[in-house]
Amino acid sequence: MNVPKSGYRVFSANSTAACTELAKKITERLGVELGKSVVYQEANRETRVDVKESVRGQTIFIIQTIPRDVNTAIMELLVMAYALKTSCAKNIIGVIPYFPYSKQCKMRKRGSIVCKLLASMLAKAGLTHIITMDLHQKEIQGFFSFPVDNLRASPFLLQYIQEEVPDYRNAIIVAKSPSAAKRAQSYAERLRLGLAVIHGEAQCSESDMADGRHSPPCVRNTTGHPGLELPCKQQAPFPGIELPIMMAKEKPPITVVGDVGGRIAIIVDDIIDDVEDFVASAEILKERGAYKIYIMATHGLLSADAPRLIEESAIDEVVVTNTVPHEVQKLQCPKIKTVDVSMILAEAIRRIHNGESMAYLFRNITVDD
Repeated sequence: MNVPKSGYRVFSANSTAACTELAKKITERLGVELGKSVVYQEANRETRVDVKESVRGQTIFIIQTIPRDVNTAIMELLVMAYALKTSCAKNIIGVIPYFPYSKQCKMRKRGSIVCKLLASMLAKAGLTHIITMDLHQKEIQGFFSFPVDNLRASPFLLQYIQEEVPDYRNAIIVAKSPSAAKRAQSYAERLRLGLAVIHGEAQCSESDMADGRHSPPCVRNTTGHPGLELPCKQQAPFPGIELPIMMAKEKPPITVVGDVGGRIAIIVDDIIDDVEDFVASAEILKERGAYKIYIMATHGLLSADAPRLIEESAIDEVVVTNTVPHEVQKLQCPKIKTVDVSMILAEAIRRIHNGESMAYLFRNITVDD
């Protein structure tokens, strides 16, 4: 049996060019060859994975980026993990730079916590460890029954600001909502810059929608026939009981807390998907006197008409990492720039395989970052 001297293999679980390119960058840094496998869709859209070499007793790293077709990418990862599990791989570690469905990590009305479901599916398929980057909420790590290394992209974005933003000392870090203030504060403190917060969103923020169930549980109708219950919406509290009514929130007019006049405004966030909020924030900052506006985010999903909206907006530059494929969007909008994070992913793989501490990758990172 031809077992590589390295004792581990790196596979790409996606047939798209972007995932293969990221996988090749990682394997080049590690000095290993990319594992031989074929991932494709059959005519009926079923996912098929063929592993072309022996993986018995080895540690396997599966690199999977999430393109626009999220559900197909998830099935590719699940099918490949299960194929490696049934081929007697020793450990199967998923390298998923952007973890899909991470926004659905809280109960909203009568929905479900899809992120928890996906974590259970990955464990059932055979994954024993995950390497990811900038989870939407750090608490997502608690959904998994195996270790999760949540790497940070902020060192690369901070380096980009220092090297590529002219006169960055005249910049100010901006949080587009109060919920993003912690991340913005972290950037501001590391760059020794000021901080501004945009307050008063036009629509409800994500935290406001965490659990919108307003109907009380059904209570028995004691005044009517025994066993007869009224529909929930018609039921009243027990006699003599008055429940306090929660006052509805009222968003104040949009204001900017902090002086951005004559400054470079740098808006930071973890995900940039629907860009309407970012475009509106850029217009407000422009009105307040900011002469240049940058957007910094780890994951550039850039869905729907995002490239066109960015191109027509007051935003000067959008900087994202290559955790998510966005080559098509870059062709549509030259304002979009990419920062390569394959270096930290490769180092994480090397350290995990060699049994080394991961603390080096988290130096100077606090709990709130």
